[in-house]
Amino acid sequence: MPSEYCPSRHRTVRRLTRVVQVGNVGVGGANPLRLQSMTTSDTEDVAATLAQCIRLAEAGSEIIRITAPNKAAAAALKDIHRQFRAAGFAQPLVADIHFLPVAAMEAVEHVEKVRVNPGNYADKKKFAVLEYTDAAYAEELERLHEAFTPLVLRAKALGRSLRIGTNHGSLSDRIMNRFGDSPNGMVESALEFIRIAESHGFKDMILSMKSSNPKVMVQAYRLAAARMDELGMDYPLHLGVTEAGEGEDARIKSAIGIGSLLADGLGDTLRVSLTEDPWFEIPVCREIASRATDLATLGAASASKLPADPADAFSFTRRPTDRIELSTSCLAGSNETPRVIVRSHQSLADWQAVAKELLDVHAAQREVRAEGLLLRLDDPSHAAGLRSLRKALGPTVPSLWVETSLPVAEFPFEGTGSRLVVVKGFAAKDSAEVKAWAEACVRHDTILAADVEGPTVTALAKEFAAIPAGRLILTSSQPQNGLHATGTYRELARCAAVAKLAAPLWIRATAANAVRLDPGFQSRLLEASILAGGLLVDGYGDFLSCETPATTAKSLTLAYDILQGARMRQTKTEYVACPSCGRTLFDIQSTTLKIKERTGHLKSVTIAVMGCIVNGPGEMADADFGYVGGAPGKINLYVGKTPIKFNVPQEEAVERLVDLIKEKGKWEEA
Repeated sequence: MPSEYCPSRHRTVRRLTRVVQVGNVGVGGANPLRLQSMTTSDTEDVAATLAQCIRLAEAGSEIIRITAPNKAAAAALKDIHRQFRAAGFAQPLVADIHFLPVAAMEAVEHVEKVRVNPGNYADKKKFAVLEYTDAAYAEELERLHEAFTPLVLRAKALGRSLRIGTNHGSLSDRIMNRFGDSPNGMVESALEFIRIAESHGFKDMILSMKSSNPKVMVQAYRLAAARMDELGMDYPLHLGVTEAGEGEDARIKSAIGIGSLLADGLGDTLRVSLTEDPWFEIPVCREIASRATDLATLGAASASKLPADPADAFSFTRRPTDRIELSTSCLAGSNETPRVIVRSHQSLADWQAVAKELLDVHAAQREVRAEGLLLRLDDPSHAAGLRSLRKALGPTVPSLWVETSLPVAEFPFEGTGSRLVVVKGFAAKDSAEVKAWAEACVRHDTILAADVEGPTVTALAKEFAAIPAGRLILTSSQPQNGLHATGTYRELARCAAVAKLAAPLWIRATAANAVRLDPGFQSRLLEASILAGGLLVDGYGDFLSCETPATTAKSLTLAYDILQGARMRQTKTEYVACPSCGRTLFDIQSTTLKIKERTGHLKSVTIAVMGCIVNGPGEMADADFGYVGGAPGKINLYVGKTPIKFNVPQEEAVERLVDLIKEKGKWEEA
């Protein structure tokens, strides 16, 4: 397995790639991150598709993709392209091809780039259980060579570029049986096509490794970058979390996947796939990309490279930690789900207001609870309020996390109710202070959360090691000098490993840890998702607090939604929904909303809503149930990857889906 995939895991240093020209737009190299989206209209409706292209261009889409599911749709690209140029727009157009080489050969005549899906392009899609001998595998590759070569040669002659766009949900039988349904299989699928193109001297290619699961997506892109480095390849990367869905959940998933890769310096162009009108994707793309640009500016100023942290970048494993007991029924650590801490927006000067704020949030949310409440205590006169609050919230909140500047002798340890976690910042010189706080915490059955940097852990390793297991938590409320926030936590984990500390990590999405907080909730959502999501995908994080939203309610739900988006903790129905395109066989937006209205109360169910069968069966690998367009006006219903009901009339399909959920014992009444 490769060991490195990016120049630095602590600073944003962009991976250097070749420049691939897509029409008049350069992708990779020193070019800016390119933003793109995709039309959702029927491609053969030239007027409708042209109108969407124009609206996307006006919204800031620098590259515009259009599906070409058949030769007729591919032929329509000629008029779309001609009229788009006549309207005064220069953005390159891209044909999206899946199953038909004949459509690709038509499309390449009319647009600047063609995207092919290696798992679908002239390949078998039976999901058969077979064992390919080396000879049989070689025959398959030769057949693939014959099918793909004409497109490569024509693209080379016309000066077009290609995207080799692997999807987790549509790997070929050959790849599935040789490499499995895995990030490794995704990368090998792309490499097959790259080798064919390179055999003809063609290198104007961009790669993508999309999945609806951000963990799989991140691992696949990392592995692709590492494998290309080993093989002397330098192709740009197009980033995206496919079938992300709509609303805040989709933005969270996209920020986890795209944002964390950009922070590592991977990615040259991106698309946020929303089950919404496509022009709503561009502002989200722009916000994510602008943060990566800011991080890259900071990263370029720091040249030294830190030692590798202990995470396996290519395979998810939780960092092993001690167990922390917040209460007898709320445990934390690597064998438990990450726990959610929320910051109070009230002062301890009025402890009743603090209690009311949180209890009102719990009453309104119903499905999720704060497992810790974070407060600030700097005034000794508020000690009585803390004791009263602790007692009052004891039955409903397992722990109170108290950030303080008080000396240890003045801190109010005494009291009953919610367990105390003292949050205290330490510097490398604070050996005596660490000992004093540790002794007091042990004496009063309290937990110490040390707000530190990695070098501080190294300097105080002996003092931290003396703290009994289950009494220490490590966190960082601001970035270490020269590092971004993600890199700060990675360095913290590395230094803890060197010091042989198994203390759990608390991820804090604070204002100081943010790249930039713009007005509005979306900025805070993206910041928290990029930081927390990237660390959770690494296997880091046992506690999470989102401290920048303006309300406690938003802080609470955002933390739970990030944990769900990172596939760490499911507390509501999970939806995998495609963004729609010209292949979609029903109104994906209204249908998704109808399905959510009927099933949104099912906390432990995952439902996939797919416009067609291109990626449907594969992207439903993690889904319990699937709603897939089978033909115009007809829906196929799945359990996992297995089709159960075929050609259900669309007007009945949502209720038949509910019936299927009930039949499988997964239904609960709202």
